[in-house]
Amino acid sequence: MSIQAAQDTLLQALQIIPNQEYLLQGSILDSGVEALLHRLKGLCDNVDTGPEAFHDHEICLSLRSPNNQAIPLSLRVRRALDGEAPYQLRYIGQAEIGTRPTLVRSSIDVGCTSTVLEFLTELGCRIEFEYVNRGYMFRKGRMKITVSKIFKTTEPGKFSTEAISNSYLVELSVLAPSGQDQIGEEMKTFAEQLKPLVQLEKIDYKRLGSLP
Repeated sequence: MSIQAAQDTLLQALQIIPNQEYLLQGSILDSGVEALLHRLKGLCDNVDTGPEAFHDHEICLSLRSPNNQAIPLSLRVRRALDGEAPYQLRYIGQAEIGTRPTLVRSSIDVGCTSTVLEFLTELGCRIEFEYVNRGYMFRKGRMKITVSKIFKTTEPGKFSTEAISNSYLVELSVLAPSGQDQIGEEMKTFAEQLKPLVQLEKIDYKRLGSLP
């Protein structure tokens, strides 16, 4: 295979791999979450079986350049606390600048073994923070909706029942290949159906002064 043919094959692969995350986020007080779950049960695909519960431990890491001039590489390692699912390693890129209706950023997920943390620390990655995430996941076509409570960790590897806030995080996301901007409009239309219970928005993390 020639170099040009190899480049063409790689380009075609990148056009079908779901490597872009479209994201809207919001929050709802504990007192309103039951009403939101009821609304989602009526709107989403898994009406008969109900939402999928999850209970995960997530560790966020960064890999910085030697001179600290480049934007650090952001990685996340997630493991299920309620099952035997493989560990998940996730790369998250910087959000794109523009006027799209949702936040758009590069995102790649891969399954891995339990030794992934040891491997990443040997590469020079540094743990920034960790937390426990417990809640429910719904599906609406290719859209994923999660409603979850975030809990603190008392120290590395040890979990607490103390919630970070008296509200739930609500996320509406789609993983898709590049160039499918119509997804954002579909997501906005769905988000309108959740008002006034929750306001899902495009969050500007640069204005917040922190990384996602």
